[in-house]
Amino acid sequence: MAKNTPKEYRNQILYSVFVRNHTPEGTFEGVRRDLDRIRDLGTDVVWLMPIHPIGEARRKGTLGSPYAIRDYRAVNPEFGGMDDFERLVDGIHARGMRCIIDVVYNHTSPDSWLAEHHPEWFYRRPDGSFGNRVGDWSDVIDLDYSNPGLWDYQIETLKGWASVVDGFRCDVAPLVPLDFWLRARAEVERVRPGCLWLAESVEPRFIAWCRGQGMNALSDSELYQAFDLCYDYDVVDDYRAYLAGQAPLDQYAAALCRQETAYPGNYVKLRFLENHDNPRAAFAIPSAKARRNWTAFLYFQKGMTLLYGGQEVSASHRPDLFEKDPVDWTGGEDISPSLRRLAALKRDPILTDGGYTVKALARDVLYAVHRADAGTLAGVFSLRGEPVLAEVDVPDGVYPNLAGGGSVEVYAGKVSCQGEPVIVRAPKVKTNLTF
Repeated sequence: MAKNTPKEYRNQILYSVFVRNHTPEGTFEGVRRDLDRIRDLGTDVVWLMPIHPIGEARRKGTLGSPYAIRDYRAVNPEFGGMDDFERLVDGIHARGMRCIIDVVYNHTSPDSWLAEHHPEWFYRRPDGSFGNRVGDWSDVIDLDYSNPGLWDYQIETLKGWASVVDGFRCDVAPLVPLDFWLRARAEVERVRPGCLWLAESVEPRFIAWCRGQGMNALSDSELYQAFDLCYDYDVVDDYRAYLAGQAPLDQYAAALCRQETAYPGNYVKLRFLENHDNPRAAFAIPSAKARRNWTAFLYFQKGMTLLYGGQEVSASHRPDLFEKDPVDWTGGEDISPSLRRLAALKRDPILTDGGYTVKALARDVLYAVHRADAGTLAGVFSLRGEPVLAEVDVPDGVYPNLAGGGSVEVYAGKVSCQGEPVIVRAPKVKTNLTF
């Protein structure tokens, strides 16, 4: 584990921005003008998806994927110049937020600066040609980290960006050697103390597939040695299976509970309902009432909360990665007020440390509890959005509902949930330890 990872990251909110499609003009300046609104959602960290120039060779779509990078040391001129980028970062900092940028170190575009100047640093097919080891990534070619010179170049690049930004989201981090990430973290720390490192970890089935192909593929447990945060893709297949009606809810709940024992005590997961690689929450969870429960659970979970730009207005269309496809900021329900209320809940120190359990109840209800010396935070989430009478282990009484306002009563160890999320803060409750 990255031993200096602060548990307080569990109280924070990360907001993801795809510059090209965040505003109609698709520029750094367009994002800068939106910073007050982004901050008011409770955002702590702004993640800018790749800001670098995009390759033209084998480009997908009209504009190409931002993950097919041509030059790691420049910014995409479509977004503006370096001065515009630094002005955006200054604006993020002025509002008390941090800024991280995407690092795509497994591959480059076929016409990248590195491919032109250091072709010896790339993976080769048996016939000697450039290639990649994941078939559907046809617009990129893989780097070969058996070359020490590549390590030096990439780490110097990180140190350069670290003089401006506060951290990095590392694309498909499991496909890059762990020793590289460990060295990079140590060297960058001298430039940017407290630099934030987020790994795009991957699904277990993808790890197994890569290893079966003879490829390097790091597990979350390995990644946590160098990174502060990993995605919660280790449980995403259980989540998707439940939504599709292919697996019971208790399978997902059990997977979440296993995280508490599988990882070090200061592990931090990035929790999300949507991101640029997955369907929008408003698409995957069509019921607004069910989605309110899932959203409250998102903030309640142990870990950092991810919002993908447009989620706050219930956008159902995921922007195209390869085309100009601006977010529709007016087509869905604006849930910003409820997100601001949940952001205040996210600061509760009970969420920082202590025990965390999740249990599936009858009728598709998730019951989750944080327990610490400061007290108990208990949540009831009706994932069908239906009224239920749920059994809870908090003392009887009337409590403010931290999820949606108003109050709820716990009587005879049960709470009546009218299909909306319920979160209550109670004194610490002793539990009986049984095996």
